[in-house]
Amino acid sequence: MRSRTITAPLAIAAAASLALAACGGGAGGGPQSGGDSKLSDGKVVIGLLNDQSGVYKDLSGPNSAVAIQLAIDDYKAKYGDKAVAKDIEIIQADHQNKADVANSKAQEMYDRQKADIILDVPNSAAGLAVATQAKAKKRLYINVGAGTTALTGDQCNKYTFHWAYDTAMLANGTAGTITKAGGKRWNIVYPDYAFGQDMNKSFTKVIKANGGTVGESIPTPFPNDNFATFITKAGQGNPDVIGTMNAGGDLINFVKQFNQSSVKGKVQLAVGLMFITDIHSLGADQFAGTQFTEPWYWNFDDTNRKWADRFKEKTNTRPSFAHAANYSAALNYLKAIQEAGTDDADAVVSKLEGKKIDDVFLRNGEVRAADHNVTHDVYLAEVKSPDQVTEEWDLEKIVKTIPAAEAYGDANPACKMG
Repeated sequence: MRSRTITAPLAIAAAASLALAACGGGAGGGPQSGGDSKLSDGKVVIGLLNDQSGVYKDLSGPNSAVAIQLAIDDYKAKYGDKAVAKDIEIIQADHQNKADVANSKAQEMYDRQKADIILDVPNSAAGLAVATQAKAKKRLYINVGAGTTALTGDQCNKYTFHWAYDTAMLANGTAGTITKAGGKRWNIVYPDYAFGQDMNKSFTKVIKANGGTVGESIPTPFPNDNFATFITKAGQGNPDVIGTMNAGGDLINFVKQFNQSSVKGKVQLAVGLMFITDIHSLGADQFAGTQFTEPWYWNFDDTNRKWADRFKEKTNTRPSFAHAANYSAALNYLKAIQEAGTDDADAVVSKLEGKKIDDVFLRNGEVRAADHNVTHDVYLAEVKSPDQVTEEWDLEKIVKTIPAAEAYGDANPACKMG
């Protein structure tokens, strides 16, 4: 039995192909055997499309290929010679946080590189572009990195799934908690594209539902490195809270400049979306005490830590929730192929819809059939103060678990799956 493996690259790559064939030994079995499989082109091709060079590089980027490879390894270890998918290839591309680039790269992946599925796609404008291609090409797309609720709302489709989080879930956790605790008067600063616009709407809705008000909603360019004037404007009117809806590198720039501004210490800063990589990059002292909604944390329990140790062996970093979610999405996609005995998109969708999942990322998880939102327990987290940090990457403490039903609510009525 031959085995060939090319290690997933950690360097930035605009388009990289990793041949990850290998029959793989190990115990285990499945409902289908390799001899009975029906794979398009004789293999499974997983496309990773994300920001590999810009503001979202660290929170997902090239290291998500490592997470996907870990999923492939675990799939093969489980099913061994009975694995339906014996030849699995990862391809990568950088969408540069541009919707038009994401659109063309998705077309290329589906048409020329024969991708059976595309994963990740942070940046909501890019994510919506890929969803359009998935629908047109009738190929799978599992979004991890984008937050827009439109993916499971008016732009939902049969072939698109939303795996990790969305803006409504973040708002339910962070805005709901802070407003109930007395932070009633908000000003919001958001990046002026699909994600930021959706975050502004979601947070405003939850703030008002809990008796709060939003005085100013202030759009900013994306990406951006100078937030000084926007922070000054957000501090006007004596708000209780300034909510920043920026993420990744833009969030780091915002917080750095907020801490140097005259409003520091006079108003509470709320962060709409935060990754462990953001805290590590700027330092716990810059975020200390900040509460936010966390879909997954690497040191939450032994299960998470063991997986994070495997990831660290390959990358020398701890995983963000996006890395863990890409692992979960890839592994459950491969398991669906195993159950279906084929990588035919319609057959795989039928195996995913309604599936209840408990794995390293999804706790109390369910792939909701009505809108393809993947609901799961999430957490209210708080950034530790420097004196509480005993390990380089252990920068968060989990304040409470937010049950899936509370975090996500009902299926989006705007979704007409068809």
